[in-house]
Amino acid sequence: MASESRLYTFSSETKEKLHKFRLGTSRAKGPQAVIYQINKKTMEIAQADDDVYTDMQELADELPEHNPRYVLLSYPLTLPSGRLSVPYVMLYYLPTTASGEMRMLYAGAKELVRNTSEVGRIIEMESPEELEDIEKKLLGE
Repeated sequence: MASESRLYTFSSETKEKLHKFRLGTSRAKGPQAVIYQINKKTMEIAQADDDVYTDMQELADELPEHNPRYVLLSYPLTLPSGRLSVPYVMLYYLPTTASGEMRMLYAGAKELVRNTSEVGRIIEMESPEELEDIEKKLLGE
């Protein structure tokens, strides 16, 4: 982790946003997601836009066709036991059409983003359509 933390950076504002998002989503009644990207010139990891997505189709529409992204997702769901659970996960979006350079760039920062955002687990996905089955993936089906 030491080498990634020297190569990639988070501004203090971004770290604060990550913390607020994590705390704010734990009591959310519906899904909430934010998209993060890496600035290739500065190697800074930051939120791609100021939007918080509550609709999975809208989120899917925002994911770029050829560039990886990290999506932090809080998704309330009811477990088979009837208990409410709000998993907080990172979707590691890595389209098959992404260039080798971009794949390496995002692979190198994956664990740093995971640790900084304090997500429970990482779910890898190659296409926006995989969001249609996100509930099954969260339940481990």
